[in-house]
Amino acid sequence: MDINKTAYILSIVLTIGLLAFLPVENNPAERLEIGAKAPLTDVEVTDVSGETLTLAEVAGENGLLVNFSCNTCPWVKAWEDRYNPIAELAEGNGIGVIALNPNAAIRDEGESMEDMKERAESSNYQFYYALDKQAKLAEAFGATRTPDIFLFNSDMELVYTGAIDDNAKSAEDVEKTFLKNAIENLVAGNEIDPKTTKALGCTIKWPE
Repeated sequence: MDINKTAYILSIVLTIGLLAFLPVENNPAERLEIGAKAPLTDVEVTDVSGETLTLAEVAGENGLLVNFSCNTCPWVKAWEDRYNPIAELAEGNGIGVIALNPNAAIRDEGESMEDMKERAESSNYQFYYALDKQAKLAEAFGATRTPDIFLFNSDMELVYTGAIDDNAKSAEDVEKTFLKNAIENLVAGNEIDPKTTKALGCTIKWPE
């Protein structure tokens, strides 16, 4: 095999590999901008407990934290040890917390409600974990990844979106606690900086 042909094949393989980490194009909605109101707050979702609720009902007096998450993504597993501490911080400061599973295309591949119940129990989730059945909420938010964070104030206006912090691999080595800082500054009435960071994770598996 000549060098040019080998290089061509390698370029195709690399391109296919990289595409797996890009946002899926059949998500038509644009990402919510800072200051935008939370959408679809009256749409009912079902929690792993069987309770039916809405984002408006989950929201606390100081706001709402929405995390688009799932069961099968290694990025979720990497950050998962920060889920409960963040939820405790948020709820202790009057901010409601909910994680939503938008992976509609692979419900039979580890993302079903039964799988979610098992994950919530094994990881001892201390917050709502609900099914975004056809990824309608994720679509409306313009979410692209799992995990993908959206923090709203008491007026349900977006004040922070993106990543939990700057080190998925190790909580001990985190240098910038983006979400923790955003929550603390929101409650204190201080400026949130940064307001947006890049969400890193697996692409949402959208329904056909």
